[in-house]
Amino acid sequence: MGIAAEDFKRCIIQPTLQRLGVQNAGAETLLLATAAVESELGSFLKAEGQRTSGVYQMHGLTHRHIWDDYLGHQPELASKVRGLASQHDFLTHPHAELTTNLSYATAIALLAYLRHPEFVLPDNPTPELLAELWKHYYHPRNDLSIADFMTRYKELIRPMKVAAA
Repeated sequence: MGIAAEDFKRCIIQPTLQRLGVQNAGAETLLLATAAVESELGSFLKAEGQRTSGVYQMHGLTHRHIWDDYLGHQPELASKVRGLASQHDFLTHPHAELTTNLSYATAIALLAYLRHPEFVLPDNPTPELLAELWKHYYHPRNDLSIADFMTRYKELIRPMKVAAA
């Protein structure tokens, strides 16, 4: 059993987005849905045989590309994200932060979407649009499908009535 969706949204996603200066209900829902489909909201943090880890199942290479290719050109945003990381652990084991630091992992997951110049963050996306955004910008691999996304969304997110929040 993972983290309760409402708790994850209220205690992790919303404060992280606030620290980054992002106020968008669509971003909250997209990140919540991403964590739901990728790890069933933290039911597992390291899948057997996978090179991804954390609640968002981020690959270390993707993490590095976000820093080198995106944040490297945005020093103010990079400073905000770095402020979410642990002082010592980030320097010695930066990819471990994706598993051990939920706020940092949430910021990096958002940037995995935002780093694409054509990505547009909708205010009130439908579950179907969220699935398309996730598949196109976050998880293009074939191991999970839009159908998997919709199943986990319905099981883990829809019961909390996201649209009313």
